[in-house]
Amino acid sequence: MSAASFGYDVFLSFRGSDTRYGFTGNLYKALSDKGIHVFFDDEELQRGDEIGEALITAIKHSRMAIVVFSKNYASSSFCLDELLKIIDCVKAKGRFILPIFYDVHPSHVRRQSGSYAEALAMHEQRFTRSNQNLNFNMEKLQKWKMALNQAANVSGKHYKLGSEYEHEFIAKIVKEVSNKINRRPLHVADYPVGMEHRVQKVKSLLQFGSDIGVHIVGIHGIGGMGKSTLARAVYNSISDQFEGLCFLDGVRENAVKHGLVHLQEMLLSEIVGEKDIKIGSVSKGISIIKHRLHRKKVLLILDDVDKLEQVRATVGERDWFGCGSRVIITTRDKHLLHGVDGKYEVEDLNEEEALELLSWNAFKDDKVDPSYKDISNQAVAYASGLPLALEVIGSLLFGKGTREWESALDQFKKIPNKRIQDILKVSYNALEENQQRIFLDIACCLKGYELQEVEDILGAHHGVCMKYGIGVLVDKSLIKIKNGCVTLHELIEVMGKEIDRQESPKELGKHRRLWFHKDIIQVFAENSGTSEIEIICLDFPLFEEDEEVFVEWDGEAFKKMENLKTLIIRNSHFSKGPTYLPNSLRVLEWWTYPLHDLPTDFHPNKLAICKLPRSCFTSLELATISKKFMNLTVLNFDGSECLTKIPDISTLQNLEKLTFECCENLEAIHDSVGFLDKLKVLSAFGCSKLTSFPPIKLISLEQLDLSSCSSLESFPEILGKMENITQLELKNTPLKEFPSSFRNLVRLQDLVLVDCGNVQLPSSIVMLPELAEIFALGCKGWLLLKQDENDEEKVSFVSSNVKCLCLSGCNLLDEYFPMVLAWFGNVKELELSSNNFTFLPECIKECRSLTLLNLDNCEHLKEIRGIPPNLEYFSAGNCQSLSFSCSAMLLDQELHEAGNTMFCLPGSRIPEWLEQQSIGPSLCFWFREKFPVMDLCFVLGPMGKDSILFRPIMTINGNTMEIQSLTDKRFCFDFPALDYHILIIGTKYMKLGDNLDKSLSENEWNHVVVSIALDFEPTPEEIFVKQTALHVIKPESSMDDIQFTDPCNQPSFKEKQTLVDTVDCHRQFMQQQTTLVPLKPHVRQGRKLFSLIPPEACKNNVNWDSFSPGTRSIASVQEYGTASQKLRLDMGALQFVQQRKRLAILGLLQERRTASLDLLQRRGREFLSLLSPPSLELMVSWQRRCITTVQGLQEQHLPSSTEQNFEGSNGINEAKVKEVVKCSNHYGNDNERNPLVEQLPMTKDDDVHNKRYQHVWKMAWDPMELEHLVHIQKINLSQR
Repeated sequence: MSAASFGYDVFLSFRGSDTRYGFTGNLYKALSDKGIHVFFDDEELQRGDEIGEALITAIKHSRMAIVVFSKNYASSSFCLDELLKIIDCVKAKGRFILPIFYDVHPSHVRRQSGSYAEALAMHEQRFTRSNQNLNFNMEKLQKWKMALNQAANVSGKHYKLGSEYEHEFIAKIVKEVSNKINRRPLHVADYPVGMEHRVQKVKSLLQFGSDIGVHIVGIHGIGGMGKSTLARAVYNSISDQFEGLCFLDGVRENAVKHGLVHLQEMLLSEIVGEKDIKIGSVSKGISIIKHRLHRKKVLLILDDVDKLEQVRATVGERDWFGCGSRVIITTRDKHLLHGVDGKYEVEDLNEEEALELLSWNAFKDDKVDPSYKDISNQAVAYASGLPLALEVIGSLLFGKGTREWESALDQFKKIPNKRIQDILKVSYNALEENQQRIFLDIACCLKGYELQEVEDILGAHHGVCMKYGIGVLVDKSLIKIKNGCVTLHELIEVMGKEIDRQESPKELGKHRRLWFHKDIIQVFAENSGTSEIEIICLDFPLFEEDEEVFVEWDGEAFKKMENLKTLIIRNSHFSKGPTYLPNSLRVLEWWTYPLHDLPTDFHPNKLAICKLPRSCFTSLELATISKKFMNLTVLNFDGSECLTKIPDISTLQNLEKLTFECCENLEAIHDSVGFLDKLKVLSAFGCSKLTSFPPIKLISLEQLDLSSCSSLESFPEILGKMENITQLELKNTPLKEFPSSFRNLVRLQDLVLVDCGNVQLPSSIVMLPELAEIFALGCKGWLLLKQDENDEEKVSFVSSNVKCLCLSGCNLLDEYFPMVLAWFGNVKELELSSNNFTFLPECIKECRSLTLLNLDNCEHLKEIRGIPPNLEYFSAGNCQSLSFSCSAMLLDQELHEAGNTMFCLPGSRIPEWLEQQSIGPSLCFWFREKFPVMDLCFVLGPMGKDSILFRPIMTINGNTMEIQSLTDKRFCFDFPALDYHILIIGTKYMKLGDNLDKSLSENEWNHVVVSIALDFEPTPEEIFVKQTALHVIKPESSMDDIQFTDPCNQPSFKEKQTLVDTVDCHRQFMQQQTTLVPLKPHVRQGRKLFSLIPPEACKNNVNWDSFSPGTRSIASVQEYGTASQKLRLDMGALQFVQQRKRLAILGLLQERRTASLDLLQRRGREFLSLLSPPSLELMVSWQRRCITTVQGLQEQHLPSSTEQNFEGSNGINEAKVKEVVKCSNHYGNDNERNPLVEQLPMTKDDDVHNKRYQHVWKMAWDPMELEHLVHIQKINLSQR
């Protein structure tokens, strides 16, 4: 919507009865006095249950909305509907919203607690009572809750009565509104789908909150991805924070048409507000910009930059602008963003966003017409997340039928839409000619290939190094490198193939590149190839059961292709071999080549890459053809079953890569292989009959792979220093020893040995200067390092530089440790899992660098005699033989007091120094200022025979974050958790970082829920997390800044006094109680007691489905015989109630559907049945005492007599309560009915009574009181 089409500057949403004649009326006048056009509805417009068209139109045509949240705002369905429409405009149109919390805490709105909880409960009751359109109304209720949450999460203003003068508060609002509306927003898009979180990512890169220096951020991506749209949205979001603004649109086009001077004039004119500025030259413009703007805080956006000179002319240096300024540059060329503070590559729309954008353009609605669902999904798949494509397709097909959609999509797949093609082609046109050829080669033939392979092929094809050319394509967003492979957007790929097709749209034989298998088969069958063809890439897609295609031809197809340079054939079988191959070939890759030899008239003088995997060449034939390969750099004969020996290849002095993997009959290798000076990669992987390897002197070698050579027993001798091998990996190769010449691998950094049998390393390995990691897994016959005679004196006092040593599953015994710890004293990470030693010696304390120690599955480990001083990560999973004293030492508070450890070991009891404890998988708290330093503790398992992956989760103010460890390792059990384990994690060991900053509330207190998420959903019998606890580390964190009950909802003085009295009563009662009644009456009492709770008190409660002790737990109770065991169960049940009630009070479970009353009462009976009779009797008196004290709080509504109070409020008097409990002995199961319970009324329509019930319910189940009761139970248990 353009600025001119706005009917109002501000739409005011408020509860008339609360603030119309006070705050909101004053705010309206103040805004109007400033000339701000405000929509302020009169009382006539608010008649009825639903908002009318006039209000909806006013909301849509207002530049921004101010929502005044007062105490009774949510009680009006009219106001809530208004809010829904406002939030829709914020999402769909990018409108501003300013929430004002007038004498209401923002958390009450965000979490729907306090008066907002009561109001929403009232709406729910009204909907349920009317029973008309119930599903629709309940869905609307959920939308109201979401809208309240979203509005309250926007930065707003909070006014508390008495905190400041109201007129000063209003003046601040007027100033902020003036700043926003005086800056006319830019049009972002007709449908700005998926824009919010992208705007937030860019804003985070801009580092708001700091006015030090000038921050520059670049936005890059392919054309049509929405870079300019995103820049405009960011501009609108932050423009009110700057003195000067300039959005230079279309820099590339303007620079071509009008020159750089014009850009400078536009920049100055917009920021300083002067027209007709004339500069004369670029150098003069630079001087003027710096002089006029160096003290001004500005926001400058350069949109669609394509040359560095454009940036230098407008944003040459940071000191041209004042402190706090921000510059955003959008471009297709990432190279132009060198030196910026942050870069953001615009992401593709995800499937949901893409479908919504298509729907808006095609159906003018955010939902797809059901009859168009399948074809819409096809359109989304074709567009591949490109907003431009979705907009074009949606607009073209607006109002069309499904058949027209199908026809259009088929047409687009064959011939791309011209508008999309033209925009995408801009980046291609900006390339140099040789770069265009490289791009087309990749787009047509090499998508999905590994980067190194693409560099090799194109380097051979074009005769030049490809690193620079490929780098340019990456910078211009034409290709991407993902997981080491070259890929590109589907529509960019389509564009490239269309450009190649246009070179010869009618004759396949004249295409420069052939890649589509049907086209290639046609050219081969018709022998229609020409000298124009340079690349053939025949890579058949594998069909069912990975069948390869059989191709019929006469073998003559290549005779006319005199300029063919690259021939790649995969996944196919040919009826016969080629009779001719062009001498122009530089790359020949042919899997299952059908002949034993190359054509006799083929002279491969230019051939650089020869790959003939799974061919039928013999050793003699290989020796013959290798003499022709004068310039060969890559030779690959992988999987060739006829090869028994690698022949003399000494003529191949340019060879850089030699692989003969999985040649199952290969038995010998000629000595010449060990003397190729340029060889970088050598692989004999999977040559199972190879018994020996010749000595090597390969000065350029970088990679050597001898894995799965199951007959190879010795590592080759190394005849001289080899300085380029940094990693050596040997798997499933039963080497018995390494030669002493192994020391010649002077640059070796990583040594990996997996399942290598009785391997014995030379002691000289300790002297390798750069060796940082030894990873030995499953080497069951691992022996001590072999002492070399010449090194005996040197090694005796040398300690290796190895930082990470893994000897897992190597059958280590106790006698290994003196040597291991002496020679590897500098190790930081030590993995010793699945070994047979029985103790860790005291000398491990000398490993002062050791931070990680893993002893998982060391089943015989009994004793740990020392702890390294800097240990942070320790795991002893399934070490069931570990002594109690060792466990106590590892759980000592002093060890964890820094908050930077993660320890896991067997155990089921949380240490006492962890003060805050909770039954179940989560625990919550509140903090202000900085996040507290603390230790978290969980009791986990058992979980059976499988390894468990888990993730600590922190939900801060409703934002859930998955926590990573500082070591970048995932939290997991790499062992089957066969018994209970204790896990302690310090918050300093966790990565919070930016995630934490984004989640913090602008209000004083932040709410945190700590829990653990699993990679599976456990059944009720598999509850993984049994207990949760935390310990706040002092003095780093002040207890004044941490609360374990909601600081925004503290009890009144009278409630606190009642609590003290109640606790005294509890203490006296428990001291007098000496016997426990049998289980059956105890179960009955629990069931009957819960029936006393009126429905009104249950309506705001939680859904108990997530925890139900049920029949299984009751059966467990019956297995216990002693009073102390029952009391333990009482404590667990009470702690559970404490936790669940706290969650309910906080409103954390408001989004869950409230259970029906019957279900709620059934769940309640189940958990109350866990309590012993003393606890139940105590709770009855507790309920009675709390109801009595209500008269002090609501005296005006209650009779003075206590008995009248009971009778008048709910019909439950003291006598009836006693009778119910007493009578419970005679009514033992759910089928038997207690007549006294039926006399107790379960409903009341009187609003006063409803409120009273809610208050009583809250007091009777207050978490603080339950904590005291648990404490009393513990004391009683210890006395018994």
